[in-house]
Amino acid sequence: MAGIDDVARAAGVSTATVSRALRGLPNVSESTRRRVHAEAARLGYVPTPSASSLATGRTRTIGLLTPWVSRWFFANVIEGAERALRDVGYDVLLHTFVVRRDEERRRVDPSVLRHRVDGTLVVGLPLDDDEVLALVGLDRPLAFVGSGPVDQVTVRLDDVATGHAATRHLLDLGHRVVGHVTGTPDLVSSWSPPSERSQGYARALREAGVVHDPDLEVNGDFDVQGGRVSTADLLRRRPDVTGIFAASDEMAMGALLAARDLGLRVPEDLSVIGVDGHDLGEVAGLTTIAQDAYQQGADAATLLLEMINGAPVPASLTYPTELVRRGSTAQPRSGPPPHAS
Repeated sequence: MAGIDDVARAAGVSTATVSRALRGLPNVSESTRRRVHAEAARLGYVPTPSASSLATGRTRTIGLLTPWVSRWFFANVIEGAERALRDVGYDVLLHTFVVRRDEERRRVDPSVLRHRVDGTLVVGLPLDDDEVLALVGLDRPLAFVGSGPVDQVTVRLDDVATGHAATRHLLDLGHRVVGHVTGTPDLVSSWSPPSERSQGYARALREAGVVHDPDLEVNGDFDVQGGRVSTADLLRRRPDVTGIFAASDEMAMGALLAARDLGLRVPEDLSVIGVDGHDLGEVAGLTTIAQDAYQQGADAATLLLEMINGAPVPASLTYPTELVRRGSTAQPRSGPPPHAS
């Protein structure tokens, strides 16, 4: 079986150049890269991952920290990142962290990543300053997806603009009492999506001359059941609500269930809009602000690989969103709400 020395002799280059060319690293000319690949293919040479790791000091593994793997956004980001990494021979070391209102989250321990990963992706996990500094202290490339501190490489939406667009859609339809179902409060950072989407919600109300009433905001825990319970509580307290902006599609689907539980018609009695572009949104007829979570994961992984290879990368990538109008939003009803009694 041919080895790296055989490829180097056939291509007329050093073994180090062969290694760099086959791994896509910089400082190899395109003509040399093509020649090395051609000779490797002719000789049937396949790099051994363990040998490559020993030679380069790399693990060919990326650490991925996330609160959940089952929820739509996180599952799509993780799938996009994992496939992009697998395509170039990298593995993913996954660590999940429970994030709930009633349970203290396990803190990030960088020691479990030390000497085991070439870089780290943090997907939608709120971290305090000390935890961010601990990950920086690993001296390995670090990138955030979905949310992240301003001084770190981040792939995300403009969440203020997202919240603004969703709320503005309801306001443009004529709604003036708009409830907001937000996610689990982030007590350790100001840069989380629920915080910024709430800012967009409040801004849109102010611009429309509508008083921002905190009594109209409830926490839905970023899942269907949380959205269902919190929306039902809100509508019982505030029967004058005609529109709901939920900060995720899963919470918005919970709001649709709450409306059904209370005997309300959507959109005749209550309009609902979410955020994400969930695969089941079309089935539910849900109006949403759609995003491409899969591509965010794939691009974040690519950025991290470029950082590992010493290439310059942008400080942030901000992804576009699209208002997808379906049957869950319409002009508000006239007359007293049916759940006012």
